[in-house]
Amino acid sequence: MKTFYTILFLFLIGSAYSQDQPVENAVAVKTDSLTKPQPDTTKKARLYDPKVAARRSALIPGWGQIYNKKYWKVPIVYGFLGVTGYIFFDNIKTYKEYRFAYSARIKAQFPTLDSTDYNQLKDIYKTLSPGSIRTARDDFRRYVDYSALFFILWWGLNVVDATVDAHLKGFDVSPDLSLHLKAGYSDFAGTNGVSLVLTFR
Repeated sequence: MKTFYTILFLFLIGSAYSQDQPVENAVAVKTDSLTKPQPDTTKKARLYDPKVAARRSALIPGWGQIYNKKYWKVPIVYGFLGVTGYIFFDNIKTYKEYRFAYSARIKAQFPTLDSTDYNQLKDIYKTLSPGSIRTARDDFRRYVDYSALFFILWWGLNVVDATVDAHLKGFDVSPDLSLHLKAGYSDFAGTNGVSLVLTFR
């Protein structure tokens, strides 16, 4: 009888051990399946290099906007550059006319000087006083500087726009950003209450 109980005891221990093994394996498999890193299936946004965008816009206006896929900005860039460029060259032309007219009127006052330039003047310059022509000449000289400054500033704004736009291209505005209220214990305040939680996924 003692032998029977001994055999029965060993059989039960063996059965229990054999039943424990699959359970442990199952747990191990389940744990492995949970801890195993899953492949990232989210679509990653293309990274835009601000330095590349800045260099391209500095070389050719609008090139940085094309690099950033903001094609609608290119006509605006060239529109403003075209207007400021036209004003610049128009001011230079007018300044040269006033400078030539002032020189011709001064020469016409002295018989010893060559006054042939006076005959080439437009009628409007012949009716104006030399002082008025000189004032207009000086004004348009400043206008030339201002228009050149505006042209350079707009070129610079074109570079800044492309650089900032490339920076903001990497900013996450996807639905993975969520803001919600959460009730519970606050470690920061040390009390129960409602918290405003911003979640990044």
